[in-house]
Amino acid sequence: MYLYHFGLRELPFTLTPNTSYYFGLPSHKQAIEVLTLALKTGEGFIKVTGEVGTGKTLLCRKLLNELPDHFVSAYIPNPYLSPAELRLAVARELGVIFDGPVDQQEFTQRIQQRLIDIHRQGQAAVLIIDEAQALPVESIEALRLFSNLETESQKLLQVVLFGQPELDTKLALPELRQLKQRIGFSYQLSVMDLDQLTQYVRHRMQVAGYRGGDVFSAACCKKLFRASQGTPRLVNVLCHKALMLAFGEGKMQVTPTHMQLAVQDTEAAIQSSTRLAWPLLFSLLAGVLLLGAGYWFWLRWL
Repeated sequence: MYLYHFGLRELPFTLTPNTSYYFGLPSHKQAIEVLTLALKTGEGFIKVTGEVGTGKTLLCRKLLNELPDHFVSAYIPNPYLSPAELRLAVARELGVIFDGPVDQQEFTQRIQQRLIDIHRQGQAAVLIIDEAQALPVESIEALRLFSNLETESQKLLQVVLFGQPELDTKLALPELRQLKQRIGFSYQLSVMDLDQLTQYVRHRMQVAGYRGGDVFSAACCKKLFRASQGTPRLVNVLCHKALMLAFGEGKMQVTPTHMQLAVQDTEAAIQSSTRLAWPLLFSLLAGVLLLGAGYWFWLRWL
């Protein structure tokens, strides 16, 4: 790959949410501030929404990493669960122990007792659900029942929902109006503007170990912004492909041509009217493969 060519320790534009690459975009900073305030005030439900690729999972993991010590967290990344499955997942995350089969009433009582024990220890319990738009309606109603568990002064369990805009559509259903009324704080993530995108790309290259001048020129960033509309995930995809193409030509800087070829090769990107010849793309990719093979053989014979 292009790591040695650019002097990188690791790939800078992977799609895996890695908190070491957290940039602190204004939208993300504000979301963290809202979440922190809401958790401190003991709100029952908190909601963060954003379009696909705007960094919800990264933000979710950032929140988990930075929760104060007195919080006991339960994290559910894949919530397409029935009410019974959801209760079981929450119980396991909270450390509820079952020594045999129990009915639903005893099941709920044990979860409540665990939450009471957490409260007596001077701690607070928070349930964080990623991709919350995937929750079935019946399971969302089960969440509302969880929120009924409370002392005279505060909720025993706070719930943070991270989801796509479809979550708002689901919560607008008449049968979920009770839960919607319990959402005390909400925040909607936004995409990057051009300046933020330029800083974001530079930041990820530096975190990955790059120490030279800007690999992505201003012209490249403008083309990148038009194609991605400032969506972080799409920016990562396009930058990775553009770096491969620059490496294939043995260049230390990504050119607008490289970026245009990366855009043409990415279905989700917004295409411009400028189209480059596909044979050129194939030749560049072939160069990447040849250089990569040569580097592998060189390492092998060292």
